[in-house]
Amino acid sequence: MQGLLDQLAALEDRYRELSLQVIDPGVIADPAAYRSAIRDFKQLEPIVEQVRQYREMTDALAYARQDLDSADVELKAMATEEAEKLKEDMAVLERALQEALVPDDPSDGRDCVLEVRAGTGGDEAALWAGDLFRMYQRFADARGWKLEVVGSNPGTAGGFKEVVARISGEAVFGQLKYESGTHRVQRVPATESQGRIHTSAATVAILPEADALDFTLDNKDIRKDTFRASGAGGQHVNKTESAVRLTHLPTGTVVECQDGRSQHQNYEQALQVMRTRLWESADRERRAIEAEERKSQVGTGDRSGKIRTYNFPQGRVTDHRIGLSLHALDRVLTGDLDEIVLALRTVERMERLKQAGLAPDK
Repeated sequence: MQGLLDQLAALEDRYRELSLQVIDPGVIADPAAYRSAIRDFKQLEPIVEQVRQYREMTDALAYARQDLDSADVELKAMATEEAEKLKEDMAVLERALQEALVPDDPSDGRDCVLEVRAGTGGDEAALWAGDLFRMYQRFADARGWKLEVVGSNPGTAGGFKEVVARISGEAVFGQLKYESGTHRVQRVPATESQGRIHTSAATVAILPEADALDFTLDNKDIRKDTFRASGAGGQHVNKTESAVRLTHLPTGTVVECQDGRSQHQNYEQALQVMRTRLWESADRERRAIEAEERKSQVGTGDRSGKIRTYNFPQGRVTDHRIGLSLHALDRVLTGDLDEIVLALRTVERMERLKQAGLAPDK
């Protein structure tokens, strides 16, 4: 019990420190520092509210106990009843606080970079990549998140060979991180004249967005090239070299951005994606090790593994990691991923609680 109280006190101290940071003009003037502070502040806020409730109950229980030895029979009975009710409520809240103190993925509160690429299947794979991207667009729209396309390479028959976007909002990575992997589709392609069912695939990568506090890029390690954009953004993109290609010389990592309205905007977007990719590469190793230690059924780092199948003839979506099948294909493709996300989050949370000895190992 004392250990829990010590943890809660430390958490409250951290919350008070962050509450001062988010109103500090010096922190506000530094976008990276402010984003980091406000992200941590919001993550702690609901837990601190539970801590306050727990302390109020503790005080109320102390007052109730003062009347347990009262000579007034009625007052003693009321105090006994109140004390028992408070102890029950406190036990429930104590359990909730113990679970809340089991650390989630520290990246859950971050924004993310979404990358969708056509895999095996030719034109049909590019069409499928386009369908997946629209699914995530609708999922983001439903939550009021902001999605910005950074770069795209259209398929010859539609869809995308590759599309990269930034998504910002409330705890974006924590809800989308389970989408990394290979998404397989079984359907009759629009390009199929014989009516045969084909199997194609597209890969999805969800990268927790890094900021300058996480990863500092040295300008001397980056080569910047400009070229004429070929995508959306107005006719001027074909007349000026507004598109930007950045190459990180030590690793050979290349990022292109051409969907912005200006070279400066494309450069800033590309720089952010470059920073995210380099930082995520190291962070992915941490998450893979953690998942292995937990013997995770979910996992969030392996982009090559087949995670989900979308079967059009049967109208079924199957997530292979947790054995979840839903006959709700149309609903899922219109962005209703809530049931899948909740199931995956629940499995991951149970794994963390088991590791902390707070959940039955069944």
